[in-house]
Amino acid sequence: MTFQEFLNIAFSPVNTVLSVLLGLSVIYWLFTILTGLDIDVGIHSDLDAGADLDTPDGHFHAPDHDPTAWMHFLKFLNLDIVPVTYFLTLSLLITWLGSFYLNYFIPLPVWAGILILFPLMIIGMLLTKMLLKPLNPFFREINHKGEMSYAFLGREGRLKSSIQADKIGMMEVFIGSDPMTLMVRSKDGSKLEHGTHVMIVDEEPDKRIYYVQRSMRY
Repeated sequence: MTFQEFLNIAFSPVNTVLSVLLGLSVIYWLFTILTGLDIDVGIHSDLDAGADLDTPDGHFHAPDHDPTAWMHFLKFLNLDIVPVTYFLTLSLLITWLGSFYLNYFIPLPVWAGILILFPLMIIGMLLTKMLLKPLNPFFREINHKGEMSYAFLGREGRLKSSIQADKIGMMEVFIGSDPMTLMVRSKDGSKLEHGTHVMIVDEEPDKRIYYVQRSMRY
């Protein structure tokens, strides 16, 4: 394969978007390595259903509806353990490689190439889940900035969605000036509305879900 053939396939109508996203991912990791700064896309803080990207603190936030199905999907991909940036970069690379070599060995019409991107993305996510699975114990011990996991028991924060019974919702807590979003359930099953100030009183053994009750200070 010549360099010109590589460019023609990499920036064909089918692969241009993937190539640009992959290039941006490389720039992101180079920026992170060289500066030590990390754009805040992490384990606890970014797994929100129907996320609103246009928030002042730079985090995704869950709307006031049941995010349970979305949470189960993210947990299936282990995104409650694996940092989102790692997962997205690797799944994007696998999808790009699949699309690139498929179009190299089997030239496809543009419409067919675009359609096949969807199963390639699914395959990419599943392969990424399997490839990162051996690292789950390591990721479980650190948060999205590479620091030791925080102890959340006793911390207070504000609900980002309503919860009751076994419904899973989201709670925002601050560690210093750093906002983090956790998956929570009502401790006694009582209804707690969006915006209620709550305290974390219990947690699951794997610390994926925390149990909260209304804060006595509010």
